[in-house]
Amino acid sequence: MTELTFHPNDITHIVWDWNGTLLDDNHANLAAVNAVCAAYGRDPVEIDHWRTVFRRPLVPLYEELLGRSLLEGEWERLEKLYDEDYLRHLPSCELAQGVPDVLLDWAGTGRSQSLLSMASHDHVFPLITERGLASHFTRVDGRRYDTVADSKAEHLVHHLAAQDVDPATVVLIGDIDDDARAARAAGAHSILVTTGLMAPERLAATGCPVVESPVAAVRALRGL
Repeated sequence: MTELTFHPNDITHIVWDWNGTLLDDNHANLAAVNAVCAAYGRDPVEIDHWRTVFRRPLVPLYEELLGRSLLEGEWERLEKLYDEDYLRHLPSCELAQGVPDVLLDWAGTGRSQSLLSMASHDHVFPLITERGLASHFTRVDGRRYDTVADSKAEHLVHHLAAQDVDPATVVLIGDIDDDARAARAAGAHSILVTTGLMAPERLAATGCPVVESPVAAVRALRGL
């Protein structure tokens, strides 16, 4: 792992990302991307390629993938295709290695944690409950509204304000560079894990600490 850019004793709250961080769903995401490719007559992509190009905002990403601008109404159709295929693969998605034990480990330090996802709230909240994880978190939020920037930043600000948590005491643990940007914008810290949809070298380019798993992230925060 790379060194922490903050003192772990300053951290009293973790905000966890979901997809690619606590949930091992890369294969479901890739299958859904390739369902979109098939519908639009584009050759399928491999995971190594997708990890080099995946980013937010999503609309320009998919326009690049399809080689043209999206017409009016196409983004909504594309989202529907993606979501339907992702949901077909969701039952095969396991929790990331070490979850939920790592959540219990952090709670055992007397500090708190919550979850914030850019997947829709109506999708994420029931899923967290069904997987028996809701009791670990002081708050669970999915994306409740869309923003122009299509970034987690604004959602993170609201997520922390709703809990009256000082951002300076927070670390966001996620799997893409937008998690790092969101943390900076909110005045929080971040640790990025290499288990998700973004290649490690792209994570390292953010200047934030990069580790191989959620377990490694919590170990670093505990000074182990």
